[in-house]
Amino acid sequence: MRKVSVWDVKFLDPCLKPSEDVRRALVIVNQSFSFSLLNRLWSCTQWHCCADGGANRLFDLLGELQANGGYLPDLIKGDLDSLRDDVRKYYVAKGVCLVRDHDQDSTDLMKCVSSLQELERREGCEYELLLLGGLSGRLDQTIHTLSYLHKLRKQRKKVFVVTDDSVGWVLDSGEHTIKIDHGLVGKTCGLLPVGVDCTVLSTSGLEWDLTDRASSFDGMISTSNHLIPGRDVWIKTTKPIWWTVEMRPQ
Repeated sequence: MRKVSVWDVKFLDPCLKPSEDVRRALVIVNQSFSFSLLNRLWSCTQWHCCADGGANRLFDLLGELQANGGYLPDLIKGDLDSLRDDVRKYYVAKGVCLVRDHDQDSTDLMKCVSSLQELERREGCEYELLLLGGLSGRLDQTIHTLSYLHKLRKQRKKVFVVTDDSVGWVLDSGEHTIKIDHGLVGKTCGLLPVGVDCTVLSTSGLEWDLTDRASSFDGMISTSNHLIPGRDVWIKTTKPIWWTVEMRPQ
């Protein structure tokens, strides 16, 4: 029997609460995001971590909500060169754990994921990982996100990157079914051959479906494709690719 990986974006549902059936972790990187998106992702996750300057973004966004002690992360980790002194003092006073890691061979995001892996070893389970930010801002940071998730596919089952504009993740070689909630995502999507020389794609459920079509940076890339209302998406790829779909404004 052929194996088909099944994906969904239930974590974007503003009514979803943390569940023991699917444990989720949130890592906030140093990029801007809206309160609406933060609230949705925070509400459905059990573990919350800021990657260095991500703590500044969290602090600055919440304003007066900070006075009530809400949205306190479990951990702030990185080399902490971007963490402002006022933010550091506030979170230390609130009892938040700060860890300075001087390892120059790993980024702040990688350091946070390392702490999550330690937590998973203690608890004996794997979390679904949500990254808030990482696909916008500086190009080098975006490329790092693309590269890091390409590598993480070998270690973790499900890692998603979410911004106010889009949600994306890596589909490993093989077949995938993506459950589409059209109330949570928009219609525009893309299949991006990032990190591979070439892949062969077949799809169903898209306005412009592909059948055994080669895709590469030197050739065809399916960007600005469209979801079909009421349909899920099936994708078969011979090499790992990035799948991305636009967010529906809330």
